[in-house]
Amino acid sequence: MAGKATAEEKEAKPLRHGYTTGSCATAATKAALTALITQQEQREATIRLPIGQDVSFQTESCEFDAVSATAGIIKDGGDDPDATHGALIISTVSWLDEPGIVLDGGIGVGRVTKPGLPVPIGEAAINPVPRKMIRETAQAVLDEHGIERGIKIVISVPAGEEIAKKTLNGRLGIIGGISILGTRGIVVPFSTSAYKASVAQAINVAQKMGCRHIVLSTGGKSEQFGMTQYPELPEEAFVEMGDFVGFALKQCKLKGIDKVTLVGMMGKFSKVAQGVMMVHSKSAPVDFGFLAQLVREAGAPEALVEEARGANTASQVGDMMAEYPLFFEKLCESCSRAGLREVGGGMEIETMLITMKGTLLGKVTVHDTGNEGDWNRG
Repeated sequence: MAGKATAEEKEAKPLRHGYTTGSCATAATKAALTALITQQEQREATIRLPIGQDVSFQTESCEFDAVSATAGIIKDGGDDPDATHGALIISTVSWLDEPGIVLDGGIGVGRVTKPGLPVPIGEAAINPVPRKMIRETAQAVLDEHGIERGIKIVISVPAGEEIAKKTLNGRLGIIGGISILGTRGIVVPFSTSAYKASVAQAINVAQKMGCRHIVLSTGGKSEQFGMTQYPELPEEAFVEMGDFVGFALKQCKLKGIDKVTLVGMMGKFSKVAQGVMMVHSKSAPVDFGFLAQLVREAGAPEALVEEARGANTASQVGDMMAEYPLFFEKLCESCSRAGLREVGGGMEIETMLITMKGTLLGKVTVHDTGNEGDWNRG
């Protein structure tokens, strides 16, 4: 008789993949169109994902009459903490008098209102790969049944407007709901690709909106602080980069941004100062030897240097250096210089270091003079 799984075995269990909103919308479209043609309820739909895998989806609902059909599928995000997990994705397909396939978004699918996104202004926020999947799958069903009539497909997400409040859509200019996304068809659990894609998209929107100065923050509190420092900048200029400091800086360089302001706290920025550009807690430990050296350079007594070397957290070092503002200046300067090294110069980088309560500890700007490696403090 098998015993209960140990904690280690549970930990080793592989994380379950989920499916994108694009895959769910495609499967719902296939079920709805098949129901419209056959006038029979469809309880599942099998589609081919962009990665070449065939997957069957169970329908949550399927209704039809002679002129239109609607099918719904519950989005399963797998073991990924996705805002759209559990959302009902609906496709309504109706006959058209004209030939061809018309695709649009209904309730809960956002509309694009700003440039810089992969979908033109005014159109439903259904990204290029899901558009292709939906159209090709619908065409294959029509061909299979020898039908040459035109159809209109409308994708809806009843809870989409509420879900969108948990995403970056409003900042990106996607109004009224979520985006229908997905490039591979599956959601990789805890993948960083989705977050990086949203950071890149946000920077692209900012650049298209004419922003020459972008404020990159590690989280919501840092972003709010940045907004108080630069009230004249438009909302698009503020981008929450999370742990992806190097990636965000490179995206800014790629888009020709003139000035970047980094806003964050001791823990993450003590890593950036050393040149660590992915600052997740598991990515690299804080180098207390490095911080101790900055403590010494700031003129603190040797006892404090040794205390910093033996500290448990970077925030603890920050607390003990409250009387030495030069320490925070040196840390900020190190962050800005590390950022310039990461992108190879060509921009101005300002670093603002703040406390958990939102108090400014230090602020330093380093700008590129045009000579490689010759970066001056502003």
